[in-house]
Amino acid sequence: MVNINTLDPSASPLDYYGFELRRFREAAGLTQKQLGDIINYTGSMVGQVETARKLPTLDFSQRADAALCTGGLLTRLHPLVMRSQLPAWFQQVAELEVRAVEICSFQTHMILGLLQTPAYARAVLGAVDRSDLDDRTAVRLARQSVFEKEEPPVFWAVLSEAALYLEVGGRKTMQGQLAHLLTFEDNPRINIQVLPYSAGSHAGLTGPFDLYRFAGDPTILYTESYRSGHPTANPDTVKECSLRYDHLQAAALSLKDSAELIRRVMEDRYGEQVA
Repeated sequence: MVNINTLDPSASPLDYYGFELRRFREAAGLTQKQLGDIINYTGSMVGQVETARKLPTLDFSQRADAALCTGGLLTRLHPLVMRSQLPAWFQQVAELEVRAVEICSFQTHMILGLLQTPAYARAVLGAVDRSDLDDRTAVRLARQSVFEKEEPPVFWAVLSEAALYLEVGGRKTMQGQLAHLLTFEDNPRINIQVLPYSAGSHAGLTGPFDLYRFAGDPTILYTESYRSGHPTANPDTVKECSLRYDHLQAAALSLKDSAELIRRVMEDRYGEQVA
């Protein structure tokens, strides 16, 4: 157990958050229970966040900011805290997502993390390991705040048709996940194309990959293997995979036809009619 009296704010973003929360609370002359009563959380929850034993939620951060008049500090810290809880090998990817002006992603068998619903993410993360599942799910979903930035990246996703049929988490979860994909239909910054089975051999047969483009830095290619990620800015490799992505987009259905296919799958496979 962490001793609050020896909590080192430089140890991690979570420790810094807890240190600042305690500092503001004490400056306001409130006990943990009193603050908890004000923000509608238990005093125990406040104490666990202050001692870096519990991850704060965005709602907790916003309520604590309002109650303690922090000027929004805790809410601004929240994304940094959540990114710090990602596996070490994936943290660089989360930073790329935040800095990129354009993200191009190809997935072969599942919906990618930036587009996952809570139920779908929980099913993916809990397929083998269900430890700390609530926190791990929250950490993954927190990455989606990149779309809420003042200038969010333009996002292109090419999904294999197989991702629509692999029943992750059961029928209800898949209904919700496919419905979620359709909510982006009129969002020009989030574009989803489906690569149909009829495409046959295609440029992505070697596996999933992501391209991150920046305003003033070289494009980075990211590929992944078990428990390790492989970013590279090698110009030849990036050029080759950029060409592959162009071919994948050309072979995929249009944005409109992709949405129609998602609707058909929802109705035919999961019995859900979508207008």
